[in-house]
Amino acid sequence: MKVEPRAVEEVARELYVRALKVLPPDIKEGFGRLVAAETDATAKQVLGTMVTNIRVAEDTGTMLCQDTGIPIYNVFIGRGVQIEGPELKEAIRRGCERATREHPLRSSVVHPITRVNEQTSCGPGIPPIHIDFSDERDELRIEMVPKGSGSENNSWLRMAIPAEGIDAIKTFVVDCVLEAGGKTCPPTIVGVGVGGTSDLCVALAKRAATRPLGSTCADAEGAKLERQLTEAVNMLGVGPQGLGGDSTSFAVHVEVAATHITMNPVAVNMQCHSARRASASITPAGVEYGF
Repeated sequence: MKVEPRAVEEVARELYVRALKVLPPDIKEGFGRLVAAETDATAKQVLGTMVTNIRVAEDTGTMLCQDTGIPIYNVFIGRGVQIEGPELKEAIRRGCERATREHPLRSSVVHPITRVNEQTSCGPGIPPIHIDFSDERDELRIEMVPKGSGSENNSWLRMAIPAEGIDAIKTFVVDCVLEAGGKTCPPTIVGVGVGGTSDLCVALAKRAATRPLGSTCADAEGAKLERQLTEAVNMLGVGPQGLGGDSTSFAVHVEVAATHITMNPVAVNMQCHSARRASASITPAGVEYGF
């Protein structure tokens, strides 16, 4: 299946706008579970306000949050898909720029030294485009995640040592959640990366933070750690927007990788309550949008 760069550009543009306006169903269901279980009256009221904001944004076609974030694209290329790599990346970048200019969206992206904003949501190295491959033959799948600074600023890496054991991982995650407090606009999804190298560990944490609610770590020990940490984090009392309550986090997600015998890196990356994402599959039948 040959995919034209123009089709990719249109999808990249549309995904950015969709992700900013429509919250995925799993996050809405997560809100329902938190509201039903919350015992603190103030926290219940704050959750209700968040749910109302989501409904109003979708009913009026406006953005869920004013922060358009750092645009991140994850691409999965099927076995039979034909497209040149450089053309694929350039098409995504053009789509990202067009979404910002044509919609229009507030560009949140600036040069790290000069702080100049090109008003395109693009710049050196941005948008990050992560490319992987899938077993689907005739499918090009693109996921888009606009990652806001409120959540992204709450990112940590610790190069723990094996002798500290799993307790070091648990303590580090709990400490990070406490340090973040209300700055991440909880309830959050807490992404935890364990193992690998320093850069891989941080990437795993980001992948975990942006996974759909209800998904579990493929590794049995990682899945066990997810359950333990989710329970621990929601006993901290941080609550929605840091105002107290049971609903500090929708879930803690964990991703793992093998690592060196002399180290045990652990990273944390958080996602705010507006856990935005959108996806599209390009197949011979056309384009199908989803989450």
